[in-house]
This record gives sequence, C-alpha cells and structure tokens, in this order.
Amino acid sequence: MRLSDATVVIRPRTTWEAMDLGVLMSQRHRRLLMTSWAIVTLPIFALLSAIFWDSPSLAVFIFWWLKPAFDRLPLYILSKSLFGETPTLNQALREWPRLLKPQLLASLTWRRLSLSRSFVMPVVQLEGLHGHAREQRLQVLLQRNAGAAQWLTIIGVHLESALWIGLMVLFYLLLPQQIELDWSWQTLITAAVQDWRWLEHLTNAFYALVLIIWEPIYVACGFSLYLNRRTVLEAWDIELVFRRLRQRLSTTALTLLLATILWVPGAQHVWAAEPVITPDSPRLLDQPLTSQGSKDSIKALLEQPPFKNKETVTRYRFGEEKTDTKTADDSKTPEWLKALLALLDSPRFGFLATLIEVLLWGAVIGGVGVLIWRYRDWLQAFVSRRPALKSKVARPLPQQAFGLDLNRETLPDDIAASAESLWQTDPRAALGLLYRALLSHLLHDHHMALKTADTEGEVLQRVEQLQQPALLAFSKTLTGHWQNMAYGHRLPPAHLQQELCDGWRTLFGPGAAH
Repeated sequence: MRLSDATVVIRPRTTWEAMDLGVLMSQRHRRLLMTSWAIVTLPIFALLSAIFWDSPSLAVFIFWWLKPAFDRLPLYILSKSLFGETPTLNQALREWPRLLKPQLLASLTWRRLSLSRSFVMPVVQLEGLHGHAREQRLQVLLQRNAGAAQWLTIIGVHLESALWIGLMVLFYLLLPQQIELDWSWQTLITAAVQDWRWLEHLTNAFYALVLIIWEPIYVACGFSLYLNRRTVLEAWDIELVFRRLRQRLSTTALTLLLATILWVPGAQHVWAAEPVITPDSPRLLDQPLTSQGSKDSIKALLEQPPFKNKETVTRYRFGEEKTDTKTADDSKTPEWLKALLALLDSPRFGFLATLIEVLLWGAVIGGVGVLIWRYRDWLQAFVSRRPALKSKVARPLPQQAFGLDLNRETLPDDIAASAESLWQTDPRAALGLLYRALLSHLLHDHHMALKTADTEGEVLQRVEQLQQPALLAFSKTLTGHWQNMAYGHRLPPAHLQQELCDGWRTLFGPGAAH
C-alpha cells in the first residue's frame, strides 16, 4: 500500500464528511460496483425464489441474511481503486470466491446483526486479522467512530425500506388504467393465497433491485469511515507531507549549487574579509545622519504627542495596591480580627453565606405567600374583576327527566305493589312507574347529578360510578326493557313482572319509595 498513489486526498475528516467521501467513491465506480453486484446477487435471488416459491418471505429473508457475503465484492473493488488499481469486471468476479473464505461463518452467524458491520469488515478482509488480534484492533478502531458506523446502519435500514416502498408505489402508478379498473380489492383479499404469490415475489424482486443501488454505497461509506480512522491513528497525512518534502529536497539543484559555492576557495576568502556588522555596531558614520542620531530622533518623536500622552488621574481606591512592608496600623490589628477576616475569606464560609442567603430568600417568599393566603378574600375584593358572591346558591334538583315526574310526592307508597297491579292492564305504565321511581331514588337518596338533557346511557354510567353491583344490574335490566317499550313498542315477556318487582323489593324494601 503506497499512500502517495491514493486517488483521494488523505487527511483527517469528520465522520459525516468521511461518509460523504464514501458516497463520492461509490459514484466514481458506480458502473463496476452495480454491475458486479447484480451479476452475483440476482442469480442467487432467482434460485432462492424458485426453491422457496411457496414461502416468498423466507426467500427474501435468506437473501437479506447473505448480504455480508455479497458485501465483500464491493469492498475489494473499492480497496483496489483507492490506490489506482481498479480491477476489471472479470477480475473482480474471479476474485469473489476467494474473498468468501476468511471467517464467512462468523460473518453470517453471531456477527450478522452487528450495527458496525460495514466499519469493521475491512479488518477481516483487508488486514486479515482474527482472534485476539482482531479484538484488540477493533477496540482501537471503535473508540471514536462506533457511533457513526451504527448510525450509518440505522439510516441504511430506513433508506432501504423507503426505496423498497417507493418502487412498489411506482409500479402501482405505472399500471394501465384499464387494469386498475378491472381490479376488485375484495376479490384480491378473498382470493386464494397461491393466486397472487407472484405479487409477493415481484415485491421481493424490487428489494433486490434496491440493493443493487444502495448496498455498494453502504459498503463505501463504511470503508471511508475505516480509512478516516486509520488516517487519524497512523497519521497518514503527516507521512505524506514528509514524503513530499523528501522528494522535493532530493530533486532540487539548489542544494548542490549552494554546497559548491560554499566550498569554492575564493568565495570563502571574500566572505572572510568582509567585516561583520551587528545591529548595535555604528554604521553610516560618514553621512550627515548617523545610526545613533536616527535612534535618538526616533525616541524623541515617540515621547511626544500623538504617540505618547501623559495624563495625571486622581481618584479614591479601596485596597487595590498591596505593599510588601507592614504599616504600623497593621501591626496593631488584633489577632482575633485577623482570624475572623481569614475565616470570612475561606471557601467554606462562602458556601455557608450562600446557604444562609437562600434560606433568607425562601423565608421572604414563604412569608409573602402566607400573607397572600391569609388576606386572599380582601385581595380578591380589590383585584378580582368578577363580583364576589356572598353565598353560594344551591342548584335546585331537576323534577323531570325523559318526560317523567321525579317528585317523590307523586309516587305511590308501595312501588312494587302498584307496578304489579298495573302490569296486567297497562305494562307501559308499570315499567314507567318502576323507571321513574328508580330515577327519583337515584336523585334524592344517592344525590346523583341528573340533568334534563341526560340520556339513559349517561344515567347508567353514573350508576356504575356508585360501585354497587346489585343496583347496577337492576338498573341495566330495567333500562333495557324500558327502552324497548318506550322506543320500540315491544312488550316485555310475561315473567318479567315478578322479576322486576322482586328486584325492587330486594334493593329498596317492600315499603314506600320515601
């Protein structure tokens, strides 16, 4: 592997930039990658579909499971193309059986569901590592780029699904309108399974076509992540810089020319005769302006405006300047005061002061809250825009529901006996009496909030909230027969009289409804 022959720029990249490089690499060799992938995978897909014709899902599952074996061919093509040795189609197809030998069983079993599959595949195929050496290599490689490799697989799964569904939708849109009109979805659903297995195999073929486009891109992105990680770890970019410098120095003639001049005897004599002039030595002494005079002139200019403006400022300051010597006042400071000041400057006291501040603010906020709660009525009189109500007006209970009078004074003393007497002559009046008595009982005894707009179902929901199973069962039975009679004009069965009257006596007693 010669880094100088690389067809891409070797430099450290971010993970997403490295994956973008993989997309560009796959685009550069897309014809070779897609053709080789199609030649290898489509016959296997056709063979699986023929073998498992009665189980299309199993056929496409096995084809999906064999993807790690198919991925080794695009990786081989990309690795050779990276250093300018792009193989031909025949060379790549002849090389594919040899690529399947190393660790194929592991790739198709316990390593199959690895989310970092495309990133770690070059370790086996290109580096030839296995066992403990492979594990150590993966620990180093996965320290930084493991998350990006996993996200690549997750995004790839969603992209495969989206492209697969898109092809199926495109197939449906391209159907002639007459065929679409002749279709009956009910006929398709009720048809036998074997009559439309061809449609399942056709959708599986769409998945195989999607992989021809996407899978080489997925392998290229994982390979570019692998290259980027090795560039960072092994400093490939620095190595390339040093190689270029060595080539530049070895091919230049300037080095030889300088070496020749240095070793010429005449040149050495001339250079040795010249005096050495330093910045501090006097020079230009025979001119009107000497070097020393120019220095003095420049210094004088820099001391004058606008380069230098002197200004005297007088102000008060508090302890900003510290002196090295102790004054007489410092010597008179008591030791306890010094200890107290040192304690106040300590970090422990700063934390205590913060805690005390928090507690004080909490006490203030709590006190304000207590005052607001204590004088809430007084504040409401001045703040609230709604007029204060002196007393809550009790809402009167409704006296009618479903056209029935719920007043207890209108009910007979013995509900069950009255219903029995009405049953033979007027079953509708008997059921109406029992239902009206039930609503009156719920309204006055259980204080149920009945409204004039309530339905029978809403009343049953409120009865269910009372959590009384016997009352709920009786209410459901009575309500059902009442609805049949009131809305359907269907007479209840003959044996219903005694059951409802006995149920009433069991729940509310044989006496009056009051």
